[in-house]
Amino acid sequence: MSSTPATRPRGPRVVVIGAGIVGCSLADELTARGWTDVTVLEQGPLPAPGGSTSHAPGLVFRTSPSKTLTEFARYTVEKFGSLRVDGVSCFDQVGGLELATTPGRLADLHRRAGYAASWGVRGEIVSAARCKELWPLLDESAVLGGFHTPDDGLARALLAARAQMECAESRGARFLDRHTVTGIEREDGRVTAVVTDRGCFPADHVVSAAGFWGPVIGRMAGVDVPLQPLAHQYAKTRRLPELAGAVAEASRPILRFQDRDLYFREHHDRIGIGSYAHRPLPVDPFAVLAYDEARAKDMPMPSSYPFTAEDWAPSWDDCRRLLPALRGSEVEEGFNGVFSFTPDGMPVLGESRELRGFWLAEAVWVTHSAGVAKAVAEWMVDGRASLDLHECDLTRFEDAQRSPSYVRERGSQQFVEVYDVLHPLQPMEQPRPLRVSPFHARQQELGAYFLEGGGWERPHWYEANAPLADGLRLPERDAWSARYWSPIAAAEAKATREKVALYDMTPLRRLEVTGPGALGFLQRMTTNNLRKKPGAVTYTLLLDETGGVRSDLTVARLAPDRFQVGANSPADLDWLIRHAPGDVHLRDITSGTCCIGVWGPLARDLVQPLTHDDFSHEGFGYFRAKQTHLGHVPVTAMRLSYVGELGWELYTTADLGLRLWDTLWQAGQPHGVIAAGRSAFNSLRLEKGYRAWGVDMTDEHNPYEAGVGFAVRMDKDGFVGQEELQGLAGTEPARRLTPLILDDPASVVLGKEPVYVGGTPAGYVTSASYGYTLGRCVAYAWLPSLATGTGVHIEYFGEKVAATVAEEPLFDPKMTRIRR
Repeated sequence: MSSTPATRPRGPRVVVIGAGIVGCSLADELTARGWTDVTVLEQGPLPAPGGSTSHAPGLVFRTSPSKTLTEFARYTVEKFGSLRVDGVSCFDQVGGLELATTPGRLADLHRRAGYAASWGVRGEIVSAARCKELWPLLDESAVLGGFHTPDDGLARALLAARAQMECAESRGARFLDRHTVTGIEREDGRVTAVVTDRGCFPADHVVSAAGFWGPVIGRMAGVDVPLQPLAHQYAKTRRLPELAGAVAEASRPILRFQDRDLYFREHHDRIGIGSYAHRPLPVDPFAVLAYDEARAKDMPMPSSYPFTAEDWAPSWDDCRRLLPALRGSEVEEGFNGVFSFTPDGMPVLGESRELRGFWLAEAVWVTHSAGVAKAVAEWMVDGRASLDLHECDLTRFEDAQRSPSYVRERGSQQFVEVYDVLHPLQPMEQPRPLRVSPFHARQQELGAYFLEGGGWERPHWYEANAPLADGLRLPERDAWSARYWSPIAAAEAKATREKVALYDMTPLRRLEVTGPGALGFLQRMTTNNLRKKPGAVTYTLLLDETGGVRSDLTVARLAPDRFQVGANSPADLDWLIRHAPGDVHLRDITSGTCCIGVWGPLARDLVQPLTHDDFSHEGFGYFRAKQTHLGHVPVTAMRLSYVGELGWELYTTADLGLRLWDTLWQAGQPHGVIAAGRSAFNSLRLEKGYRAWGVDMTDEHNPYEAGVGFAVRMDKDGFVGQEELQGLAGTEPARRLTPLILDDPASVVLGKEPVYVGGTPAGYVTSASYGYTLGRCVAYAWLPSLATGTGVHIEYFGEKVAATVAEEPLFDPKMTRIRR
């Protein structure tokens, strides 16, 4: 019998803090999924409460290097386009136009057009003449070309918030304005209520969608919110004769002049202009005025700061050069609007482990608002989102990246870089160095070229190896692929294949799992069989409940109740802790330990004389672990290889790391040992087809699609995600991670490029690197299942590059080099 309206389950009690575009979108998405006991609290007046939504210019460009952000924006366009208030659409699909006034920017627009094709966004590179047709006010002589996306446009943010608010209210949600949150109540590590100046609201779930007030709410909950508010200039011109008689609010595409950090949109017969060209203007979220306090100081809203004319002047000159019609005009009004930036420019989403039931939906722009709300609602109601969210997960930042000074500095830099042309390998410049391995001093002596990841300094090649590159015949690289690359990487890869090399693997995450229930717990959480004797090492997967690959792990059983787990991100530890029973203890041991990979055909010759233990193939087999000493250093040695060569991963404590490096370095001199970097490492691992989680596969993919089904043991007792994999083994997936070899030895791609099958975009590249052993660039791509030998094309900066589906592994398919 169906429930009557009076008795229909309303789901858990949810309190959403903030009635901006994110809070309203989330209330709509939650109530649409049956969670109708939703209360949205807002400190300002509705429907325009005074946060970032109230002043947002509403630009929605979907194309992004991030597939996840593009999907968020795609849904936002679809949803807002379907909403109307009083007969007015919440989205104007006027299109978008990005301009290039320099050759470098035009090349970047070709790259962005590639992203669009990869993620399924309609767009094309157009001529300067076509740009002029789309925007008649342009000075065509200043423009080299543009990227036109006809389905982008303008969101009416306040109207969209109101429309979704009304939808949510019709299902039972309530919206209460003029309620200032003063506290978050908890019991036994779980949220229980939100306290306001007008009463207390019991809650099973609380979502902070407070925008730039997020850190304030987070502090009340004892939850860190790594977010920095910054002010951004927006101005409107006087009425322009050239736009006289305009009926529609906007009829031309939203315009971006990224070479000068500017964007433009129409407001009937005026033009609105936003600028990122000025100095960063950080705002203390704890000092932002309440709505009435702001009004009392003649501020239209808390998020609208006084316009700083001195910051605007250079941008106004650039505007008038691009749009000659502005030369006889002036700015009639302007303000500095506050909105949020994180250290990496991505939203902060998810449930806090420290306070269960407390969720974040922060640092979200209007562009992505509805898509984020859908994802968070799915996460809350169904236990997971339908999109991969690892780039947005609140756990992604390391402890070293959460200090207030780091968040402020990196958030401010994200503002500066909004429209910059950024290389995929480009590291942050400050604060560096932040995290260094114990070998850092030796690496510097060898001329290491460091890039940064997760705060770690990571050598990509060593200038000391430059003589080894003399005489190597390598194809000449274009300017883009030559950035953050050196031919020395080829020499280091060759030395690894022919002799022996030391690789600093310290930044890879290491967890320790102990306790009487450790084995049973790991058996339940992972896909492979870990019930092996101590000394065994196993490659296995973490799945979510739907069978998606949350992560891949290397698990070493060092004792009956002690395991060392090689993991990927802080989210792995978070996931395991959330599921761990009381007799299991987990800790991250990365910072207190270090690791050197010793790989190459002479690896045994280097290591064996340093120990009394047997490192022969018979005495120390592949995927085995042994606790031993190398010289004076106690190590945990694991016979693993991520580069396809004989060798070991050698772990010790951080205080002994330098001694371990020096011991190996000295012992390796007779064998021609070198230090090698991540550039060579990435080439070697792709030749072997080894996957990188978060790049090649995510929880959007199951193990059989991703080519790691060998790590799944369906015959073992139940593990998370097992039921969803029933019947998939042995069947041909509709899509799979596919190895490609570029036909031309001189061609190189870098990743995220679209792949065309039969002239139609069919997928996208994940990882790519030149395979120095193979003499061809190797690329892995998500594609429909294709037969080996099938020809495809990869679009690289607008050019179609021929490639062929290959059979993996591409190098040493019988594994003879590793197992010797």
